[in-house]
Amino acid sequence: MVAETALRPAELVLPVFIKEGIVDPQVISSMPGVLQHTRESLRKAAAEAVEAGVGGIMVFGVPADKDGIGSAADDPDGISQVAISDIRAEVGDDLVIMADLCLCEYTDHGHCGIVTASGDVDNDATLERYAATAIAQAEAGAHMVAPSGMMDGQVGAIRKALDGAGYRGIPICGYSAKYASAFYGPFREAAEGTPKFGDRATHQQDPANALEALKEVALDLAEGADMVMVKPALSYLDVIRRVTDMVQVPVAAYQVSGEFAMVEAAAANGWIDRDKAIMETLIAIRRAGASVILTYWATEVARKL
Repeated sequence: MVAETALRPAELVLPVFIKEGIVDPQVISSMPGVLQHTRESLRKAAAEAVEAGVGGIMVFGVPADKDGIGSAADDPDGISQVAISDIRAEVGDDLVIMADLCLCEYTDHGHCGIVTASGDVDNDATLERYAATAIAQAEAGAHMVAPSGMMDGQVGAIRKALDGAGYRGIPICGYSAKYASAFYGPFREAAEGTPKFGDRATHQQDPANALEALKEVALDLAEGADMVMVKPALSYLDVIRRVTDMVQVPVAAYQVSGEFAMVEAAAANGWIDRDKAIMETLIAIRRAGASVILTYWATEVARKL
């Protein structure tokens, strides 16, 4: 009755992966219980999330063919757009369909944008691809787009593109404080987006910095972000709190693949109580100030709540 912090199913978002060209769902070895979905299994997962009361779903697509510019990202018949349309047809508006907007899953080099001959990410050329992708996702039926590439000016470019295409009502969730983290490893297996060379430290946040993250959040808000995100969650609870205290929009936090995998691995070895650890981590993220939490346990936890 007097608990200061509580979770609601509607505050949870389920990240999902759909892989083009597979007949059966594929197990992700580093993420027990998480799958690379087929179209059929993804529709089922979306329906189960709605039944449990989950608030949203974040779609990550894994295309069969990749190239240097991530052509599949804005292809109307690309796997992400197909998945978004499938989910919208299955559950309508009962689940907020959030489209991850980046190129790392779609490029043959695994980076989040267009890469120059010298191996650098071309920020401005990448923004053009992000703008085109946002329109394709909106046309497919996404309720919200979520740019995760951490390119300078990405929110502004996407807002301009959506407005120009007649999608003024589509909100943007900016991955505003996305850190260059060691906890993304299992995700890169799931999304098949590991960089073929280098890393993403040139455009993701330095884990040592918090004030810089606040600056990035402020820039995204000035460009029109409707929601901002801190990623990862558990290692950056202080950043979540600072951001929450600073902004007047919803703050999302992503409980990333490495956080998920650590709990599952420790529980499998009998070292911790799995269910209690899951709830404790989610309560900690909520207590830090996050109003929306992306977690691979979303449907499971929503059922318990």
